[in-house]
Amino acid sequence: MNSDLPDRELSVRDLFGIDTALTVPAFATRDAHVPDIDPAYRFNPDVTLALLAGFKHNRRVLVQGLHGTGKSTHVEQVAARLNWPCVRVNLDGHISRLDLIGRDAVVLREGVQVTEFQEGIVPWALQRPMALIFDEYDAGRPDVMFVIQRILERDGHLTLLDQNRVLRPHPAFRLFATANTVGQGNLNGLYHGAQRLNHAQIDRWNIVATLNFLPRDEEVAIVQARVPALAGAEQRPLVERMVAVAELTRRGFEAGDLSTLMSPRTVITWAENLDIFRDEAVAFRLSFANKCEDAERAVVAEYFQRCFDREL
Repeated sequence: MNSDLPDRELSVRDLFGIDTALTVPAFATRDAHVPDIDPAYRFNPDVTLALLAGFKHNRRVLVQGLHGTGKSTHVEQVAARLNWPCVRVNLDGHISRLDLIGRDAVVLREGVQVTEFQEGIVPWALQRPMALIFDEYDAGRPDVMFVIQRILERDGHLTLLDQNRVLRPHPAFRLFATANTVGQGNLNGLYHGAQRLNHAQIDRWNIVATLNFLPRDEEVAIVQARVPALAGAEQRPLVERMVAVAELTRRGFEAGDLSTLMSPRTVITWAENLDIFRDEAVAFRLSFANKCEDAERAVVAEYFQRCFDREL
């Protein structure tokens, strides 16, 4: 058996608590590229099944959702439990085609300077048992996106023109991406830098999953798991009020009353700052309210007052 290939089948029910008889391939051993397991992470069943289909059947999976919902972490935590090596690339505006493909570089060989091709992250990952995640997929530059388009086919080969080489994907290579939009650009003004994507490229993603905010009970459990000072049962009502404020900001954003919202990440930050400042209002102002526009702060203060029965 090829040691670079998954060498065991694991129960999805045992690993993720999803009521299904499905199994998923996994590696018996971990290497340095396998993410650390976060025992507090809560899996969305639908998104988890979509990602597992990507790992098992070599499907290209795009996870879309609002910021702070844990899209990239979701992929990493699935990979962590499968012992599947994983690497993330953030497609910010500074990532170029050469960063992904590679470039010629001057290196020292036996005291002599020679020009040598240095592989980029895409050919490096393509030839290994590796889950490659493109973060902020809808923020990538057009020249970068066309590089990615070459490997979006299930058996997509990558041609290195400078090297006259054609790279074939490793059998355990997998490709994932996360995005705030599904290629529609910055329609609501929330995601500056998000690009409208080529429909032919979006069409190449086999599975598109949407990760929404968690139910209140699960979000409360995550906050308590992340912030030990609020972990006890006696602290649960406080955390429930904090999550309730966050839910009001999300509804306000949907209604157009706010231009920003509280993600689960923001709630955790508020909880951590509460442990520092020992005052819900002070911690809330420093964690979220001060990020809002002046005209919106009265709305945010009303949300706080409704949940905590005190003025902000």
